[in-house]
Amino acid sequence: MTSVTTIRAAVRLWRAITACVLGFRFLLEKDVAAAERALDAIKEAVELLRFSPFSCRKALADNPFLRELIIPFGSAGYVALFEIESGRVVDVLALRHQREEDYQ
Repeated sequence: MTSVTTIRAAVRLWRAITACVLGFRFLLEKDVAAAERALDAIKEAVELLRFSPFSCRKALADNPFLRELIIPFGSAGYVALFEIESGRVVDVLALRHQREEDYQ
């Protein structure tokens, strides 16, 4: 059962990363190496969610399970919106650049 949960979370994470990268095509067009480093920074930061998801800030005051992970990168970084479904499942719902106003 654990492996099924891990695969499910990984698929949702990949969709979120893909959407973020596609939203910043200019980075890919301008500097492929920087885009690769951005993906590496996102993947590394998301590892925190495996053991300490409640250490991240709440996205909404009235929902302790919907949270945001700040991901440093360059002069700004990214924000990952995620939901803690249970003690073993964390779903990354969306990623955005810190300079964006909201998730798309």
